[in-house]
Amino acid sequence: MRVTLTIALVLCSSLAALAQTFSIAGKITSTATQQPVPQAEVLLTNTGSLFKADSKGNFTIADLAPGVYTLTAYSVGWGSATQQVTISNSDVILDFSLKQLEGQLREVNVKGEREKTFGITRLNSVEGAAIYEGKKSEVVVLSDITANKATNNSRQVFAKVAGLNIWESDGAGLQLGIGGRGLSPNRTSNFNTRQNGYDISADALGYPESYYTPPTEAVDRIEVVRGAASLQYGTQFGGMINFVMKEGPEDKPFELTTRQTAGSWGLFNSFNSVGGSKGKFHYYGFYQYKRGDGWRDNSGFDAHTAFSSVHYKPTEKLEIGFDYTYMDYLAQQPGGLSDVEFERDARQSVRDRNWFKVNWNLMALTLDYRLSERTKLNIRNFGLLAQRDALGFMGKISRPDDLSQPRTLLQDQFRNFGNETRLIHRYDLGSSFSTLLVGARYYRGFTDQKQGDGSLAADANFSFYSETGAPNKSSYDYLSRNVALFAENIFNLTPTLSITPGVRYEWINTNADGSYRDVKADQAGNVVRDKVVPEERESSRNVLLLGVGLSYKPSEQMEVYGNFSQNYRAINFNDMRVINPNQFPDQNMQDESGYSTDLGLRGNISGVLNYDASLFYLAYKDRINFLSRANENYVIERIRTNVGDSYHYGLETFVEADLLKLYYGADHPTSLSAFSNITLVHTVYDSPDKSVDGNQVEMAPAIIAKTGLAFKRNNFKLAYQYSYTAKQYTDAENSKLEPTAVVGMIPAYWVMDLSGSYTYRRFTLESGINNLTDNRYFTRRATGYPGPGIIPSDARNYYVTLEFKL
Repeated sequence: MRVTLTIALVLCSSLAALAQTFSIAGKITSTATQQPVPQAEVLLTNTGSLFKADSKGNFTIADLAPGVYTLTAYSVGWGSATQQVTISNSDVILDFSLKQLEGQLREVNVKGEREKTFGITRLNSVEGAAIYEGKKSEVVVLSDITANKATNNSRQVFAKVAGLNIWESDGAGLQLGIGGRGLSPNRTSNFNTRQNGYDISADALGYPESYYTPPTEAVDRIEVVRGAASLQYGTQFGGMINFVMKEGPEDKPFELTTRQTAGSWGLFNSFNSVGGSKGKFHYYGFYQYKRGDGWRDNSGFDAHTAFSSVHYKPTEKLEIGFDYTYMDYLAQQPGGLSDVEFERDARQSVRDRNWFKVNWNLMALTLDYRLSERTKLNIRNFGLLAQRDALGFMGKISRPDDLSQPRTLLQDQFRNFGNETRLIHRYDLGSSFSTLLVGARYYRGFTDQKQGDGSLAADANFSFYSETGAPNKSSYDYLSRNVALFAENIFNLTPTLSITPGVRYEWINTNADGSYRDVKADQAGNVVRDKVVPEERESSRNVLLLGVGLSYKPSEQMEVYGNFSQNYRAINFNDMRVINPNQFPDQNMQDESGYSTDLGLRGNISGVLNYDASLFYLAYKDRINFLSRANENYVIERIRTNVGDSYHYGLETFVEADLLKLYYGADHPTSLSAFSNITLVHTVYDSPDKSVDGNQVEMAPAIIAKTGLAFKRNNFKLAYQYSYTAKQYTDAENSKLEPTAVVGMIPAYWVMDLSGSYTYRRFTLESGINNLTDNRYFTRRATGYPGPGIIPSDARNYYVTLEFKL
């Protein structure tokens, strides 16, 4: 009731703001002489409006609705001063006093401080060299999250990000699988996935799957921007996810953090990091080793991850950085289960010859240069040298593993590099100012993909075992190239209203050059055709994307936002040619296109209340999915093709309130916060195929809900979470039950988690229980690796972490 009343009062205040406005006026003078400061300016922090003082230091900001405002006054060669003022029912007089700087000038931060509320917050209108005005965004602050960070527990880490559908088929947290608004969670491939602003996926265009996930123990925050991110970050429908890594402390030359975790089923995780600042350098690095046996048989893993970052700042205007990321892991895959096997014993494994290995080397060289107080240049160069190997028997799970037959080995090598350059400039426009962002991107991805017979044994031997020692099923070189130009501009029409139009041009070129083995058998199983077919394919397209965002901020505590953005997604390499007995690609597949819109209301009262409610609509044209078709031998095959258009609309809501601070005031030393994160989604297909038309879109549960409580008192934290996901289909035909289990319904499921931590001086003890009630459920039916079939999620498990910081 208290939360509802508070929200109602905030809404009423915005209506009152439309009826009556007031002004803030004052004078900016020198602390030493009390004389006017020349060329002084006043910024309304977070709303982004800038106002100039006259030659006598006087300024006036008119047409302000009642509310709380933060103002920052500054001038070139002078320090800055920030004050907060509340407008209720009269005009306000507010004076500033500035000190003159000695020596080099320092940059004035005009972004304002981000609210750190409950572990979830939002991006400012301008962040570094990017614009987020009018876009739906969330920022997960990892230091404020109480969760199982040793296993990157996505259900807990992303609990307060609205509408995410999460695949929980990897208990070790080696790979991240999240999607939203009816988009597949498969290796987060519907998001543009980044680390410190640069790409980390296998190939941003041809193979946008992420085999590397940064350890949450090393992450400072995770930035999530929805479909409107397409204008700045590329053409993915889902939006952008950016993992921002930790940095070394600025106030000391060396800091050591070591975290040791033990958990269920032989889990051991050792995370160790160092960082610091010395002179013009600051650095950060970590090494993580993680191993475990897994809940199911044949599911052990062994993983090494390392990261190093060095930044050099020779002048106040220039900063150069270099990042290097290394990951190498080997995991045995227990395979999928049929529905009957899952009901009988979800822990069992009917595959013991399946393995998966990943080696990742990611590099980035960045440059930030401040051309002037109003203009910044950001350059990111990045490259990837990586390989993934999948080995095993990929036959239908309804059939036993034929130990007399060789396993299938898929081997992909990635060699990518790219450059993304951005220029952001703030300029005067009337009585306010505008912010312009222009950028360019060049990307070249090269994938060498091979498929053939592996060994007969059950070990992790990633060598081809054909007569020639080479892949005997397919061998392809895939080349993708991309040139993009983009621009966005924030026009502040009034101190409270802004419009942000944007445009992006894309040139996309994808090539396939190789051969595949065409084998056909008659109804009796006799081979009637066996030949090698050379193939060469090329596709070039020019894409223009348009978008616009609107933002209305009657006060710093509230914003009404909306946006429209076009989206585009090119077919990927696996849509061109992959030999899999469970699926076949249509060689005439077309790219996907569409658009997304958002309309929402968000706001906060610092430390007490945080809310965001939005409506969304997503139109997805020529959607690629599976259809069941009979081949020339009347055998039903699953064909991957364009199945039709889909339409997604829904409501995403998030609210969190500190119950104790609501009653006793924001300064109360104990915190008891409750949050609710509920998403309602409706999706439908419009297709010429009668088996698809009118169906629900796959991987689009009608309800995704998470709720929880968090208690904090001094150095003690305790968090409880309940998660619910409604039933969902896994294919466009809405199959409910199929013997191979690669398609069918995923029943509704719910899970509870409990985590806590206590800090004493340099030591922190963390512990928790995931899947508190030991439920049996699954979130995924795999068509290939790591299945095929149902991939059960982990049973109840425990963890204990001891951290020491020096």
